[in-house]
Amino acid sequence: MIYLKTDEEIELLRLSNTLVAKTLAEVAKNIKPGVTTLKLDKIAEKYIRDEGGIPGFLNYQGYPNTLCTSVNEQVVHGIPGKYELRDGDIISVDCGVLLNGFYGDSAYTFKVGDVKPEIIDLLNATKHSLYLGIDKAIAGNRLGDIGFAIQEYTESKGYSVVREMVGHGIGKELHEAPEVPNYGRAGNGIQLKEGMVIAIEPMINLGKRNIVQESDGWTIRTSDKMVSAHFEHTIVIRKSKAEILSSFDFVEEVLSLQSEK
Repeated sequence: MIYLKTDEEIELLRLSNTLVAKTLAEVAKNIKPGVTTLKLDKIAEKYIRDEGGIPGFLNYQGYPNTLCTSVNEQVVHGIPGKYELRDGDIISVDCGVLLNGFYGDSAYTFKVGDVKPEIIDLLNATKHSLYLGIDKAIAGNRLGDIGFAIQEYTESKGYSVVREMVGHGIGKELHEAPEVPNYGRAGNGIQLKEGMVIAIEPMINLGKRNIVQESDGWTIRTSDKMVSAHFEHTIVIRKSKAEILSSFDFVEEVLSLQSEK
């Protein structure tokens, strides 16, 4: 069942997603070599609670933390822990928040120190593919149009698209229908309708698309142990242009200030 959101519900979703965006910016201030992923998690949890929200991932289906912190070859669902970030790493930080009864969800992949140029290219391409997918997320188009746009662009660059992990509807539940694959055929799938709210989240690998699950039961990594990038926005389907409810502006303001130092 796909729930179309009212204007009032969309405004509540905007607040939830804005809190996610600001939480990611707080995390961004602390990403540097030597910092543990668990410290980032604690920073996020405190910020969310101080702002009146509830960590959306914590205890969700048994997940033990506030953030998913996926480093290098980890694709998604990396569990924060004792790992200390190193110069040259990349880390996907995925954050969810429950506020006023509605969920927000967004992810950003960060560079740690000096990162290899080919990995920076992967990050840039993955982020760009997210916006290409969003461009197709308008009323009257099909779900496959989103996935096709992401797949066509990233595969043209020589990257591969993770198939098993997908985006999703979002609202009063963290994961609602429909599933939103990052691959597909243009013109296929359900028709997009105004008021649908979905999270689009390309997971793009430098190497092959195959993935495996680690023994912790959560962490997904590439089978060839080559790096993977992940970016996510929550958006609402509109008639002529999708509306992005989450934001990278807060994160990128922090990153811009850091680069000037």
